[in-house]
Amino acid sequence: MHYRTNDLSENCPRRGGQAHFAHRASQNEPVPDRFRLGSNSRRAAVGLLVIAAAGWLAVGGRFATAAPAGGDWPQFRGPTGEGISDATGLPLNWSESQNIAWKTPLEGKGWSSPVVLGGQIWMTAARDDGHSLRAICVGLDSGKIEHDVEVFHIESPVHINGRNSHASPTPVIEPGRVYVHFGTMGTACLATDTAKILWTNQDLKLNHLEGPGSSPIIYHDLLIVHCDGSDFQYIVAVNKMTGKIVWKTDRSGKPDEHDNRRKSFCTPLVINFHGHDQLISPAAGQILAYNPATGEELWKIRHDGYSIVPRPLYGRGLIFFSTGYDVPQYWAIRPGDHGDLTSTNVVWKLTTQAPLNPSPVLVGDGLYIVNDRGIVTCLDAESGQQRWHHRVGGDFWASPIVVDGRIYFFGESGATTVIEPGKEYKELAVNHLADGIISSPAVAGHSFIIRTTTSLYRIEKLPPGGLNTAGR
Repeated sequence: MHYRTNDLSENCPRRGGQAHFAHRASQNEPVPDRFRLGSNSRRAAVGLLVIAAAGWLAVGGRFATAAPAGGDWPQFRGPTGEGISDATGLPLNWSESQNIAWKTPLEGKGWSSPVVLGGQIWMTAARDDGHSLRAICVGLDSGKIEHDVEVFHIESPVHINGRNSHASPTPVIEPGRVYVHFGTMGTACLATDTAKILWTNQDLKLNHLEGPGSSPIIYHDLLIVHCDGSDFQYIVAVNKMTGKIVWKTDRSGKPDEHDNRRKSFCTPLVINFHGHDQLISPAAGQILAYNPATGEELWKIRHDGYSIVPRPLYGRGLIFFSTGYDVPQYWAIRPGDHGDLTSTNVVWKLTTQAPLNPSPVLVGDGLYIVNDRGIVTCLDAESGQQRWHHRVGGDFWASPIVVDGRIYFFGESGATTVIEPGKEYKELAVNHLADGIISSPAVAGHSFIIRTTTSLYRIEKLPPGGLNTAGR
């Protein structure tokens, strides 16, 4: 079922050209959240997510511009939604006693990634076992908590898997407003200067089974969200100025007979194909494309997976996506115009060492994949042929960042492995923090903003022994 309302008010002016945070046709760029259990059988049973940590990013010829040096990080996976920054001068090495500008303890639990705009860092957290759902703002320069607001008080929090949180979806921010999403528990908009709640919406109901994961994106005047539960599966757009539903489209096709195999936790991205925007939307059993302005379904490709976490990627004329649980595969497909393209538009499939949670990065014609068990693989993006693979070790949830000619892989243990992209594996550094990294980090100017399970860090080049403890 698909329906559309006329909720785009005159007070909500439409931006010229392509969508805000969407990608320009001339750049052919897309717009733009896991967890893993201790055994394959437990993974199959749960099909998990800490979605805040997953994501796709691309680097190379199709980027006419990328994140501005010294710029902001306004949404999941950065300005382009792809984890790419053209910043320079970021540190190669760090530790708890080296290159830490500040470290701020965070109360509560949340795997949402930090977003950065106008000298503020926003994220979400849950306290009191999910009863208190909060938006937190930290000053970029000072590391001090500027706002800590309860957005929703939930009398009966939804069940979550032990490796997830009630605050895993990543916010999205624009001048004056930040949008936070807690899945079926609620969505809200706050003023960034005062943290005043401007609107809330608790009408997007579904049973996540494992807790929320999909992050919202902005497209023109719309805030678009995946809602793929065990009971209901749909995608919805609300007016970003009012929170009211503009369009809602049920997933087409017959749902799987097993309710556990109907859910998914992915975040959509917008691409421009043949001069028209398409919303690329991985879901259980299929990947679909929609008209992002109206919610009209355009095309689909069927697969056998569910509980999809990594975000799709668009580059070199191909869409790359994960099929999710139980046994992950990684597919490259060609976008199309209309209809079921399953038999015609699948280019290649990776059937081993594919990730369930972390997302690959595209650097030129090289696709770099780290799977949940810490094996990094480099593929030729167009053919899918393997160039090399290397075990860096440890477990991985967060998605990597490409910046300053390097790829940074952030491990659950708190170790970050830095490599140089190329046709051979070349490790540059391994850095350690005290606690684990689940959320995908951000880049702000010459700094990394890294959220661990206990703290928020600003990491940048400092004089030997330099440490600003203002945020402590």
